[in-house]
Amino acid sequence: MNLHLDGQLVLVTGGSGGIGSAIAQRLASSGAIVAIHYFRNRGGADETVRVIRESGGNAAAFHADLTELDQINSLVIQVQTAFGASIDILVNNAGQMSHRVPLIELTEDYYNEMLDVNFKSCVFLSKAVLPAMMEKGGGNIVNIASLAAHNGGGPGVAMYAAAKGAMLTFTKNIAKEYASKGIRVNAISPGVIANTSNDRFKTEEIRKNIIAGIPLRREGLPEDVANGVLFLASSLSSFVTGETIEINGGMFMR
Repeated sequence: MNLHLDGQLVLVTGGSGGIGSAIAQRLASSGAIVAIHYFRNRGGADETVRVIRESGGNAAAFHADLTELDQINSLVIQVQTAFGASIDILVNNAGQMSHRVPLIELTEDYYNEMLDVNFKSCVFLSKAVLPAMMEKGGGNIVNIASLAAHNGGGPGVAMYAAAKGAMLTFTKNIAKEYASKGIRVNAISPGVIANTSNDRFKTEEIRKNIIAGIPLRREGLPEDVANGVLFLASSLSSFVTGETIEINGGMFMR
């Protein structure tokens, strides 16, 4: 058993920056062929591809709106056609919390936005890659959730937290359903991670207060999450399925 993913085809959604880019680079450095999905940030996706290729890796960028079922299915077809192989590892990282909305101000449009981008994308991308995984007798799905799935998050993020909570339950169910097919499904629940889009919600004072409450006394880095994904994607975790790894510096312990 090892951490090498030589020749395995990986699709990382939301791979244009922050955690997604770090995951893509980490898996590529372990020998994986990486398809990097993006929605708006083409420049970030292209930069991640450039870094991987300059390091001797194999990667390409693909665009899709993962709230649309036809684009989800098209993305999988495009990736598999481009590389001439089926997807071995799916990392459902795409997601966002665009802004905070108190429940009393919640609209149906915002509800749909949060559930679609954070949960629907995970469900239907998983569905789309499963047939080929079953046909070849194995595969690996890693879902990127959030500490908010456990503690509800801060004010105004109820729908985001609910979507991430649903992701964890979904992970357990399909892990059981497809274990006999050689497919493992796990999740990672990051805590406070620096150098991501969530930085815009934190003033320096808020950041210091948060760090003071983290037992390891620092924010996490995208690379911390990427290392967890590599473990779950590799044969080192061959007897792990339906599990959630908490990467939060001790903020939440089970």
